[in-house]
Amino acid sequence: PYPIPIKNYDPSKDYTPISMWGYFGYQLLFAIPLIGQILILIFAFGGTKNINLRNYARSTFCLFIVLVAVVLLIMLIVALVSASI
Repeated sequence: PYPIPIKNYDPSKDYTPISMWGYFGYQLLFAIPLIGQILILIFAFGGTKNINLRNYARSTFCLFIVLVAVVLLIMLIVALVSASI
């Protein structure tokens, strides 16, 4: 009969789940070249009270960092191979 306490619960935050269409809309919004990256940074670093949106923006930001690292690595390999030829 006792409620289970949520670890690190903060009543000032919004824990509302994002709907399927919400994820779709945010994915489209984040795909806009410059505005999307700015919004990802704003949402990821505290521009929203919704914890789920913040976490989604953080995961998208991490994916962006990984993709940039892979592209830079590929460019470095291509530059080294073309310089040795």
